[in-house]
Amino acid sequence: MRVLVTRPEREAQSWVKSLRAAGLDAVQLPLIEIAAAANPIDIQLAWQKIGHYQAVMFVSGNAVEQFFALKPLTSEFGTRAWATGPGTARALMQAGVSASLIDTPQADAAQFDSETLWAQVADQVKVVTRVLIVRGGDTGSEPEAAAGWGRNWLAQQIVASRGLVDFVVAYRRLAPTWTAAQTSLARTAATDGSVWLFSSSEGIANLDSGAPGLDWSAARALVTHPRIAQSARELGFGVVCQSRPTLADVIASIESLG
Repeated sequence: MRVLVTRPEREAQSWVKSLRAAGLDAVQLPLIEIAAAANPIDIQLAWQKIGHYQAVMFVSGNAVEQFFALKPLTSEFGTRAWATGPGTARALMQAGVSASLIDTPQADAAQFDSETLWAQVADQVKVVTRVLIVRGGDTGSEPEAAAGWGRNWLAQQIVASRGLVDFVVAYRRLAPTWTAAQTSLARTAATDGSVWLFSSSEGIANLDSGAPGLDWSAARALVTHPRIAQSARELGFGVVCQSRPTLADVIASIESLG
């Protein structure tokens, strides 16, 4: 039973290595490509104001890496760092952020997402508390989507609590350009019993665009969030299972499908 890891390439490589170590036939087929931000000056300006923020929320490990890649030598990061999950928290520590400054969902949380994070940090937000959200942008047709300024549940909670929110786009999420071999792999894996490991609804949308018209009714998906499960069902996946996004839980879920 083959497992297709659809995370961006850097993350996919790590997951493939871990899944193979567990005896699984894992291959990578990234459905999102990570690129540098179109306007790096925005990140530089955010670093100049970093001391004015009571907290900085990072949406992913990619957000951490791209943001800290442009850290000025004279800047220090001494504010609270909000992370949606353990991968983002690890990226922060690798970037030099003290673990004592990082807020993230508990390791045994049912989900690693903005809703669970908010339960951990809501009491930090007071009147005029200013939070910077470091996020990705995409190539959506709407200006808000292209700039990464679309609807954001966590930002809404902060504003409702009378806090202030700024955004900075630290990287771009692009649809990948597949090789002929990757296109063939996707088409074969639609019908051969492979398990597709999805970590974002955006990746599922890119799959639909990259392999249009395929019948997914015989395909199997393992997803890490209810919203991703809904996207997989809407595309037509015949089997959709959900797992916590930890490596151990994902491996156990894959083995249960065998």
